Amino acid sequence: MDVIGRLSFFASLYNVHEQPTKGMWLLYVTIIVLSIIVYRLGFARELPLLKNVVIYALLVLGCTILTFFAVFLPVAEGLLVAAIVLMIYKWRLRREGERA
Repeated sequence: MDVIGRLSFFASLYNVHEQPTKGMWLLYVTIIVLSIIVYRLGFARELPLLKNVVIYALLVLGCTILTFFAVFLPVAEGLLVAAIVLMIYKWRLRREGERA
């Protein structure tokens, strides 16, 4: 079975197959950062500090599970695409608001 050929882009970029500890931590941090960006661009609202802490703690906890899936599935790649789409949406929304 060719494990190296089945790795996702970010997993192979971070050499998860050669350096599993370092590669998994890098993949984990990447997924956390991309998840926070997607959350902030698409779903975040003004909340009290304690509620924000709870939301981000649960987000980081959920990213732990996503990291294990991200070795063979395109989780980080999907988050990257979602972040790009949401950035374009926010940019166009802001641009249309300036015209009005």
